[in-house]
Amino acid sequence: MLKVAICGASGYTGAELLRILCLHPEVTITVVTSEKSAGEKISSVFPHLHYYDHLTYESLNKSAILSKADIFFMALPHAASQEAVHFFFNNGKKVIDLSADYRISDPIIYEQWYKTQHNFKETLKNAIYGLPEIYREKIKKSSLIANPGCYPTSAILGLYPAIKEGFIELDNIIIDSKSGTTGAGRKASVDFAYCEVNEGFKAYGIGVHRHTPEIEQELSLIAGRDIIVNFTPHLLPMDRGIISTIYAKLSKNIDTSDIIASYKEKYAAEPFVKVLSEGSFPNTKNIRGSNFCEIGIKVIKRTNSIIIVSAIDNLVKGASGQAVHNMNIMMGFKETTALRSPALFP
Repeated sequence: MLKVAICGASGYTGAELLRILCLHPEVTITVVTSEKSAGEKISSVFPHLHYYDHLTYESLNKSAILSKADIFFMALPHAASQEAVHFFFNNGKKVIDLSADYRISDPIIYEQWYKTQHNFKETLKNAIYGLPEIYREKIKKSSLIANPGCYPTSAILGLYPAIKEGFIELDNIIIDSKSGTTGAGRKASVDFAYCEVNEGFKAYGIGVHRHTPEIEQELSLIAGRDIIVNFTPHLLPMDRGIISTIYAKLSKNIDTSDIIASYKEKYAAEPFVKVLSEGSFPNTKNIRGSNFCEIGIKVIKRTNSIIIVSAIDNLVKGASGQAVHNMNIMMGFKETTALRSPALFP
């Protein structure tokens, strides 16, 4: 059995990792850490996770837990992950980091957007961006995975075939995304109190959201040239889910049906991407609690443009489910192990 540690296991992504991995036949959870919940049982923090009555949170003492696990999921905030990832990776452990600390390959860009220094640039060079649909072969050989952000996952999967096949112009891509409140993490804040969020709908981080350079980095690699996007996130009064509506100008005369056919061909072997038929578009309710990404497409001839709609669960395909998918690839397990659950409906 693969021994698994989850560092930062008292947040939403940690709880989702625990929920998903309890159904994984190849792993056993041996370590869970949390500074604020140290000494408490998992089931006292998350009553729905009574499966783990035997596990107690402990503080992140890196040397003490090093020998207790083979692979370490780091569900810590950005900046807090840097040193811990470096320690475990350089002590021969496999690491999947769910923070942003190892996603941006250029430390200068990371420091500009995250307002903190990257102190482990040599370790950063070893990180593979963990989007299986694009980097599967690299993930197989890697011991350090930078798990993608939730907004970038929805945007990149929505745009990948269109850019790869040259269907769109690259100079004016607009990504308009909406997320449930769990995207902000499990912390006390007036901004995310019930009365502040309920019956409201707002944009935030306009022009400065930290997922912007991650989206631009990956789209630029797909295109083979620099891409700058207009990305605007919004907060929806729901718990989980992301829907991204993406706008771009077409670079050739092509119909909706042809683009959908190309997308279906590109993603034909991907177990967690579903390209919808013409006239159908994603609804976050249809992917809630699942590791699936749904994509809908419409060509607007009148404006010579394309609209791509991409939906994921921000906590699963946008975080913990994708992390488990990466683990399955790294360890040679069947990719879909513990991840085939359909959406929670209603």
